[in-house]
Amino acid sequence: MDDPVFHLLPDAPDPVAPFSHAVEYRGLLFVTGQMPFRGNDLESGYPDGIEAQTRQVFENLRRVLAGCGAGLEDVLSCRVFLTRFEQDYDAMNRVYAEHFAPGRRPARTCVGVTALARGALVEIDFIARRRT
Repeated sequence: MDDPVFHLLPDAPDPVAPFSHAVEYRGLLFVTGQMPFRGNDLESGYPDGIEAQTRQVFENLRRVLAGCGAGLEDVLSCRVFLTRFEQDYDAMNRVYAEHFAPGRRPARTCVGVTALARGALVEIDFIARRRT
């Protein structure tokens, strides 16, 4: 049986809790939800507003994927978590749609939650594949 690979990447934001940036198993990458930190340091802060935070989350996810040898084109499934669902859903979707080609969008779940770590408005995680 293959052993999973636990990725903790120096070029991605520091984890806010004890977890890996991604876990790889049999060609699949389970990418931990990313927060909208502007830098690697947890004190780097978030940009203001849902659109800027969504863009930053995607940048952080790209960094994790790149560190694992993958890209947004390899994303199979996505989960989006919003703290202000009714208020931010449409704006988040506009930014989200910029990152995936029509006809090549991953499966997705989007839910409203009561809170996210460190007061973020949005968190997104992925399941992706590693191309061989």
